[in-house]
Amino acid sequence: MSEQRALLSTSHSSLLCEVVDGALLIRHWGAPLSGDLSRIAQAMKPSIANSAFDQIQSGGIMRESSRGFLGRPALSGHRNGSSWSTKFEVTDFHHSDSKVKITLRDLHAELEVVISFEMDQFGVLTQNATVNNLGDTNYSLDDFTHWLPLPEEATQTLDFAGRWANERNPQRRDIATGTWIRDTREGRSGHNFSIADIALTSHTTFANGDAWATSIAWSGNSQYLVERLWNGEQSMGAGELLLPGEVQLGAGESYQAPTLISIYSASGLDGIASAFHSHIRARALHPRRPRPLTLNMWEAIYFNHNEEKIKKLIDVAAEIGIERVVLDDGWFLGRRNDRIGLGDWEIDPAVWPQGLSPIIKYINDKGIEFGLWFEGEMVNPDSNIYREHPEWILHEGDRVPPLWRNQLVLDLSHEGAYNHVLEQVSAILSTHSIAYIKWDHNRVLVDAGHLGKAGVRKQTQAIYRLFAELKKRHKDLEIESCASGGARVDLGVIDYVDRFWTSDNNDALARQNIQRWTSQVIPPEMLGTHIGPTHGHQTGRTLELSMRATTALFGHAGIEWDITEASTQERAYLKSWADYYKANRAFLHSSTMVRVDYPDEHGLLHGVVSKDKSHGLFAYVQITPTVAVNPAPLKFPGLDIASNYEIKAVYPAGEPRYMVVQKPEWMNGIHISGSALAMVGVSAPILAPANAFLIEINKI
Repeated sequence: MSEQRALLSTSHSSLLCEVVDGALLIRHWGAPLSGDLSRIAQAMKPSIANSAFDQIQSGGIMRESSRGFLGRPALSGHRNGSSWSTKFEVTDFHHSDSKVKITLRDLHAELEVVISFEMDQFGVLTQNATVNNLGDTNYSLDDFTHWLPLPEEATQTLDFAGRWANERNPQRRDIATGTWIRDTREGRSGHNFSIADIALTSHTTFANGDAWATSIAWSGNSQYLVERLWNGEQSMGAGELLLPGEVQLGAGESYQAPTLISIYSASGLDGIASAFHSHIRARALHPRRPRPLTLNMWEAIYFNHNEEKIKKLIDVAAEIGIERVVLDDGWFLGRRNDRIGLGDWEIDPAVWPQGLSPIIKYINDKGIEFGLWFEGEMVNPDSNIYREHPEWILHEGDRVPPLWRNQLVLDLSHEGAYNHVLEQVSAILSTHSIAYIKWDHNRVLVDAGHLGKAGVRKQTQAIYRLFAELKKRHKDLEIESCASGGARVDLGVIDYVDRFWTSDNNDALARQNIQRWTSQVIPPEMLGTHIGPTHGHQTGRTLELSMRATTALFGHAGIEWDITEASTQERAYLKSWADYYKANRAFLHSSTMVRVDYPDEHGLLHGVVSKDKSHGLFAYVQITPTVAVNPAPLKFPGLDIASNYEIKAVYPAGEPRYMVVQKPEWMNGIHISGSALAMVGVSAPILAPANAFLIEINKI
């Protein structure tokens, strides 16, 4: 038995890997292991079947045909048609309590792969890999995929599908024999990007059951895979989707694969979410200051930039208690609609004859920060920069890609284009008091060539480099990742931005689902959640202010509405809600998310519970009319069942619309045990559809 073995383990999960006959095997990823592990290899040795290899074969972590593996390999490539098959041998194996690093070499193929696994205190597994060309000739890398094993009790997968204004809809299916692939080919993660791929049992819910999740830390083309082989072996994988010829490794060159972040949970989907949130919050670069209450002016003014109108908005914003305002699209040269000017990042004197400084001073004098919108990766054909440098777009040959929202994509891996965007944006930031930029990305990348070769990978690396340089030059600058709403929400760009625009859809009823599933991975303090207009611009639906405000509270809250049109009563409610958000945001943005497995399909119950279980804040949301007269009782997991609590309804933005003669008595406040709240619950009021209210729970 080999002595090259490593166990990475926490109270949440374990990873056991081992070297056998030169190959690296992952023996286990899942529930915590303990005790003498030396006999696991012997215990797991399978039968030799009829019509099979004469000896037990294992493809190892590289999943190689040369080792008898009949599924998809981890690495694919060649040297002008040769070195197409590999047989890697482990040459170095180093491990500590939380990390293992392995070097594998194939001297015939002249390749080296260095793989590392690291498990943090939350049980989050970080997986990295580098492919090194040891030869003197070019190596064409076609694919590198991270893989992890799945036990056979994982019988289903959960991933997410979507479109503009309707991102991250869950889709759950059975695992069947074969290979299931979920590609992203937009050149950005995309509205249809699955922010995670989750394997689970048929009984896994939010609160209970086993789940295994992976999320690729990459904003370009990517793929998730689940594979079940003829022999019952199954696994899940993820990696960058490489276009033809995109990675050509010259002598001595390397390919760094995007990081894979993986989590096992024995406590359902909320256990997965809690680990993701804890891992992300533990980063040194995670936003620490309280998340400012934000007014984005897009749905209030669109392209109609008028200083007097904006001043009126600011006056109301100050009255409400807004802490940051963002001037969206329309401030730069010629930009009166979306067909002109994109790429010319200079203040338009036709709209702002005195520049932006006077309006910024007006805003700052009221104690409000100023933010500005950019879309630096795109150009309109009707722009000065495109007329001067048509060669700066991503393109192939002499073709011009089809327009999308009247836009073409600027090739940021072209040094001239990169410097143009960097210097124009940096000049605006240097000469103004701008604390924040909203960075948009409104189209997909097709025919995305760079100097005759596929360019999506280089484009993705370039935007990371640009964001890093802007933050280096401008201390304390915050960046919001927006891409027609939620089309660039991923764990690759998260280390360069401070906020995600969750969706262009501000309709609170639609946002319930969008926010519910985006927060499966991203903690709420990084998700922009705004109160939209009374009459929704995306759906045309008219919703109560209490519903819109309750929905917006559970994130980095803000407003996207022409608040000059709000009534006196609505402004009073907005101020009350703003005060409530500020008083509770530290709690909202540090606590454990709870999505209750509510048995009534017509309603939702969700919220957060503090780490010490002393405080909970939940929202009950009536999605559609109930069938039974009374909805199912509201039960609250996650509290201390041995403690007593006060529970009451609160209405910082007004009460919901009821369909009752008398609402339940507890809503005015009662004392009750944590065990009763978890096991028995309280009566749900009968609400009109598309209504919601807040429930405070405090230990006494």
